[in-house]
Amino acid sequence: MDYKNKKVLVIGMAKSGVSSAALLCRLGADVTIYDVKKREDLPEELLRELDGLSYHDMLGQDPTDMVSEMDILVLSPGVPLGLPFIRRAYELGKRVIAEIELGFAVSKADFIAITGTNGKTTTTALTGEIFKNAGIPTHVLGNIGVPITQEAMQTNPGDVVVAETAALQLDTIESYRPRESAILNITEDHLDRYGTMENYIAAKAKIFKNQTREDYCVLNYDNDIVRGLETQIKAKVVWFSAAAFPPNGAYVKDGIIHFSLDGKEMDIMPAKELRIPGRHNLENALAATVLACLYGISADVIADTLRTFPGVEHRIEFVRSVNGVTFINDSKGTNPDATLNAIRAMDRPTVLILGGYDKKSDFVPLYQAFTPMIKAVIVLGDTAGKLIDAAEACGYQNYIRANGFEDAVLKAYSIADEGDNVLLSPACASWDMFENFEERGRIFKEIVNGL
Repeated sequence: MDYKNKKVLVIGMAKSGVSSAALLCRLGADVTIYDVKKREDLPEELLRELDGLSYHDMLGQDPTDMVSEMDILVLSPGVPLGLPFIRRAYELGKRVIAEIELGFAVSKADFIAITGTNGKTTTTALTGEIFKNAGIPTHVLGNIGVPITQEAMQTNPGDVVVAETAALQLDTIESYRPRESAILNITEDHLDRYGTMENYIAAKAKIFKNQTREDYCVLNYDNDIVRGLETQIKAKVVWFSAAAFPPNGAYVKDGIIHFSLDGKEMDIMPAKELRIPGRHNLENALAATVLACLYGISADVIADTLRTFPGVEHRIEFVRSVNGVTFINDSKGTNPDATLNAIRAMDRPTVLILGGYDKKSDFVPLYQAFTPMIKAVIVLGDTAGKLIDAAEACGYQNYIRANGFEDAVLKAYSIADEGDNVLLSPACASWDMFENFEERGRIFKEIVNGL
């Protein structure tokens, strides 16, 4: 679509909104920026990206009256679709699209899109590393921290965009069509936005809605919800599994990561040589393997990357050891299932820090899945009360309520013994105390490095 002279309202001035506004300005659109925050309340370093560009400023104002003048609304991830002015836009028949839709429309690259409740960041980073190591010009973008709109104009035919694609980004896509998509898993999350699991699953399923038989959709054979989506998909379905041997896809057989497609077999490497720990990371590696194999990347390149890839920041990230206590940053653990994956990766007694913004998650299953490895829990944030109620419902008594984030880290350190872990894996979003999970993880590391 030609955006020149189109009147566009860009909503939400975080990274993706600012990048969208800058891209639209460069495309010749008549751009208006909006955020509920006033200009002085937004980070200056973000708005500097708009220096020298021509746009209208509606920051901190009510945009309802100007919606009728707009041709297009571009939404940042997480903007509620029920806002009155967005509802008004729909009533008027205005085009309402996601930032990723804009970036996709402008980009000239092939898209590899990865979604799932957990594992998206690790799998996206790992897949991007495999493609880069294969010599393919690769852009690792999306929910991983670099908006698609930031680099869309720099992509060329033959490039690949590996895009971490969250449900919140998929709500308002139109033509977004990856050459390869992957759904890693679906478990309870974001019920504060979607209300029901059915709505959340439907949002995730949009990743394949525009794909055809010329495309591939990679699914987790071991996740019942994901497996059940197969009948809705027009693309060719290829599987990955850590527990079974699906007919087409990647799995572990006799200790070897193996890929099979239409009768063609290929050994990749011994599973024990995978550098990143935990069963969930084996699943992530299997998904990345399928995506790479479908693109024609050799087993040698895939294996070399799997052996050397160290993981990503804020995901079971070693910080440092202090007096024999090991601190681990898993700030990316923003729901109970992600925290369970982190717990399963612990190999010694662990003090766990839980709590944050309330996404309406049920914490009882989290406590029920605890092993004796979890020696104590520190709770904090908006969900502290819910976490305590869930602990008591499960008969778990080894919890302490903290007065703030630094107090939580210090309390965890004070009760950890030599040889123990202190694990930050909150099972909650960060928005009650921090801008995002990255800030939460960064401040955790600052506190730990100051001990």
